[in-house]
Amino acid sequence: MAAIQSFSATHPGDPEPGDLIEIFRPAYQHWALYLGDGYIINVTPVDEGPPATLGSAKSVFSRKARVRMQLLKDVVGNDTYHINNKYDSTYAPLPVEEIIRRAEYLIDQEVSYDLLGNNCEHFVTLLRYGEGVSDQAKRAIGAIGFVTAAAGAFSLLGLLHSRSRERQY
Repeated sequence: MAAIQSFSATHPGDPEPGDLIEIFRPAYQHWALYLGDGYIINVTPVDEGPPATLGSAKSVFSRKARVRMQLLKDVVGNDTYHINNKYDSTYAPLPVEEIIRRAEYLIDQEVSYDLLGNNCEHFVTLLRYGEGVSDQAKRAIGAIGFVTAAAGAFSLLGLLHSRSRERQY
């Protein structure tokens, strides 16, 4: 397996059209698809003024996003990114021409957005593979499930403990 290299706006690497770009934000990863000539396609909140990435707290709760074609260097800003086609071993990528055609058709369209079920990673993997997948969302859903199960277990333990005290009297 090839070593993963980090890139930035000042050290852009050499992505190929159709590559998935994973951008590392302070608390999460934002995903885009490389179109070529320095441009990417990604989803951004519809209710923010200038084209931005899904980086604000407001965007987490947004239910709509706009598909935008932007310069990779503008979206990356001071962050780093990887060229990350990590699902290629599980899903066969569509032909590059098909990926680009599908992506270009969606530019400036408004799409639904859901952090766990239809996020930026789902969007770009749907373009590349024809199926939207997101490990980031799976991890979040798993964490929510664990917290919910733990809270339920603690509630049950508390109920059992209080009942055992009631029987002592």
